[in-house]
Amino acid sequence: MSKNKQTKFKEMESFPNVIQYPVKDIVGKDHPLKGYWNKKIFKNNNPIVLELGCGKGEYSVGLAQRYPDKNYIGIDIKGARIWKGAKYAIEKNLTNVCFLRTRVDIIRNFFAENEVSEIWIPHPDPQKKKPNKRLTSVYFLTLYQEIVKDNAIINLKTDSYNLYQYTLNVIEANSLEILESYSDIYSENLQNEITQIKTFYEQMFLETGVKITFLKFRLNKNKKLINPPKIEIKGYKY
Repeated sequence: MSKNKQTKFKEMESFPNVIQYPVKDIVGKDHPLKGYWNKKIFKNNNPIVLELGCGKGEYSVGLAQRYPDKNYIGIDIKGARIWKGAKYAIEKNLTNVCFLRTRVDIIRNFFAENEVSEIWIPHPDPQKKKPNKRLTSVYFLTLYQEIVKDNAIINLKTDSYNLYQYTLNVIEANSLEILESYSDIYSENLQNEITQIKTFYEQMFLETGVKITFLKFRLNKNKKLINPPKIEIKGYKY
């Protein structure tokens, strides 16, 4: 581990807006904050929004600044990345955002049923060879169903057209409601957080001319989800 990472990890131990919990200590049990995020962390009853695979927390922080009437939680397993967003939030005195260092596949251990109102998934790994690991796969959507309110909003922003199309197929196979769908957000002249908030990786992709896609849809928490049919797109099968 580099000296810079060690310094960040050490500093994060004192951050009041970062929750770190060893994976080995949470598997098979619930975290004490499960069901109590509003009461113990945010001290209000505002809606909770998650940013999954938050990286440096650009969306958690950016949305928290725009919408003070909502509470934001950035989730990532990489502590060195979380450090930047958490430090910025402290410097800007943002009390409606915090960060949780853990794996997305065990978020049910951290959140209770109906505790989450919305989820953002900006630029996740498209997982070309591992469909179940895609954060919009039926496997993960089924996990989200256990913690979100009914018809919670899911936002996917990705540089991967294949992941965008795959998610459209999941939505269609399960008759979920699409609220917004763009295959190239920067050709749509959108003036909102979809284009105005950019992650570190998105800026890299834009510099190489890659198109950025966006999907916004509702997740019916009571529907038994099914996988879409396997489709060949741009050279590989889902």
